Amino acid sequence: MAPSLGELAGAGLERSCAPREWVATTGPADGVELFRARLSGRPFSRHRHDVYAIGVTEEGVQAFDYRGAVERSLPGQVYVLHPDEPHDGRAEGPGLFGYRQVYVSPDRIAAALPALTGRQVPLPFASPVADDPVLARVLRAAFAGTPGFAAAPEPLALDTLVLALAGGLLRLSGAGPGAALRRRVDLPAVERGRDLLRDRLTMVRSSEVEAVTGLDRYQFARQFHALYGTSPYRYSVMRRLSVARGWLRDERPLAQTAAEAGFADQAHFTRAFKAAFGMTPGRYAMLCTARADGRDRTGPR
Repeated sequence: MAPSLGELAGAGLERSCAPREWVATTGPADGVELFRARLSGRPFSRHRHDVYAIGVTEEGVQAFDYRGAVERSLPGQVYVLHPDEPHDGRAEGPGLFGYRQVYVSPDRIAAALPALTGRQVPLPFASPVADDPVLARVLRAAFAGTPGFAAAPEPLALDTLVLALAGGLLRLSGAGPGAALRRRVDLPAVERGRDLLRDRLTMVRSSEVEAVTGLDRYQFARQFHALYGTSPYRYSVMRRLSVARGWLRDERPLAQTAAEAGFADQAHFTRAFKAAFGMTPGRYAMLCTARADGRDRTGPR
């Protein structure tokens, strides 16, 4: 389906000779790589890589020889290529095929599974192509806020993604976490983690959460969602955005606000702010200034 991580590491945005064909990648970060492509013909010869490749087809029909059969993934379907399994990748027919895909190392999946199953279990062996709208949404959401792949997702976002991918693999393999496990929550530990996320305006690393809570990163992500209905990463971003909104009302410059609220750059901050509040931070600041001055300086809507 795609070349190995080593072939693409640090590639950033690349374009082929065909004007409508392209690939883009974050390059691997902490065992995870986001990869997106729009291709035609037979771009990938038979190869294998040592990571999972989990993706959703967005356009056209992609076909691949895998485990002695020809598999076809239609738009909206998800596919799973297991580590060390030979495969190729091609368009079914003369048109283009496009997809979003996450490479994830087996050790990250293995580390996440006990948070879902309550015990160490073998790596799940999922169907190569399936209709799974939940996993398809997870894969699409992984790329939100990363146009051009200028930066890899933050550590807590990667933890949430890996946990969701592990759950999808369990589901596609016919296994899944039990109801009793889903109800178990270490309340004091999760509250300690929440306090860390609430009080920190910079990026929080997974190792910091583990040190404060005594839970591993995947147990914490699962239990946090059970208590607060959102992921630790989303909670952290919303707290930082809330503080940043107050700074904007106080007319703090956008670039300074973005940096002090823990965002990688002003573009990242703008995307996150607009996704949360429905307008850019620049327009929000302008509206607040206009009201404080008692006159309309916002221009047409």
